[in-house]
Amino acid sequence: MPARAAQLLERLADGGFRSGEVLAAELGISRAAVWKLVRGWQARGLDIQAVRGRGYRLARPLELLDAGLIQARLDETAAARLGPLEVLAETDSTNTRLAQLARSGLPAGAVCLAESQRAGRGRLGRQWISPYAANLYLSVLWRFALPPAALAGLSLAIGVALARSLERFGVGGHGLKWPNDLLWDARKLGGVLLEFGGESEGCSHVIIGVGVNVAMPESAGGTIDQPWIDLATVLGRTHVSRNRLAALLLSEIAIACAAFGESGLDSFQSDWQRWDAVAGRPVRLLWPGHVVEGIARGIAADGELQLDTASGRRSFAIGELSLRPA
Repeated sequence: MPARAAQLLERLADGGFRSGEVLAAELGISRAAVWKLVRGWQARGLDIQAVRGRGYRLARPLELLDAGLIQARLDETAAARLGPLEVLAETDSTNTRLAQLARSGLPAGAVCLAESQRAGRGRLGRQWISPYAANLYLSVLWRFALPPAALAGLSLAIGVALARSLERFGVGGHGLKWPNDLLWDARKLGGVLLEFGGESEGCSHVIIGVGVNVAMPESAGGTIDQPWIDLATVLGRTHVSRNRLAALLLSEIAIACAAFGESGLDSFQSDWQRWDAVAGRPVRLLWPGHVVEGIARGIAADGELQLDTASGRRSFAIGELSLRPA
C-alpha cells in the first residue's frame, strides 16, 4: 500500500473534516493527488465524504490497529505466552503470512493482524471478505508437543475462546456452530480457520486464523453468500474498539491453547454446551455427494458432532463437512 494513502487515512480516522489544502501540505503532494487518494479509498469501500468549503471526512470514524495498544491490554498470563505481534496495513492473508514465517523458525505465540486481506480464506475454500479497517483479521502461531491428529478438537476450543472474549466485551446472545462458526441470531459473526503443520507422529504447529465482523460496510457484505451480522449492529454502537477486542481475543486464544495442550478438549466441554447454537435442532450435514439429516446432540469427548438420525445416533469427525439448519 502506498505510504501516502495510509498517511491520508490516519489524518481522516477521527471523522473530522480536513481541507484538501491542509492535507496536501501535510502529505507534501498536490490537491489533485489528495483527491486521487480519496477516490482510491472510496473504491475500496471507505465512505469518505467530500463537502465543498469544508474538505474531506470519514462518515464513520476509524480506530486503526495499534500494536502497542493491543499489547498493553493483553491479560498478563496471555502476554507471557504470546510472542512478537505484527500489524500490517495489507497482506494476502494473515494465515499465509504466519505460515511462511513459521518455516523459518518464528517462535510460538507470534501474532499477525492486518487492516485488510487481499486473499482472506475461510473453511472449504471460501473467500473471507476483508474490507479495510472494518473488521478483525488475525492469526496466531502455536506449537504443540503433539502430532496433528491429536489436535482434532482444537477448533472447538478456539470457538469457545472467541465466545468467552465476546462475553467479556459485553456481547450477549451469541453462539457457536460446529465446528468453527460464531453466530448471533443465526447470522454469522465470525469464524476460525486452522492450518496444521509438523510430523505425523511428532510435534506440530498450527496457524489459528480468526475473523470477526466488527463494522462491515454494506457494500462489502453484499457479496457474502450467507446471513451475516457485525458487532456494531449487535451492540447498537457507531464505534466498537477493535484494539480492545483484539487484545481480548488474543488473550483468550493464548489461554485456550495452553489449556488444550495440557488437557485437550475436556476443559471446554461445558462452555461448548453452553454456547452450542444448534443442539436439539434439526440440521443437515453436507459433504461432496452426501447429505445426512438429523437432530444435533452436541459433541462427543473428542469433538465429533453427534446426530440422531433415522438410522440411530451417528458421530462425524471435523473435516470437509458443512453443517446447515434443516
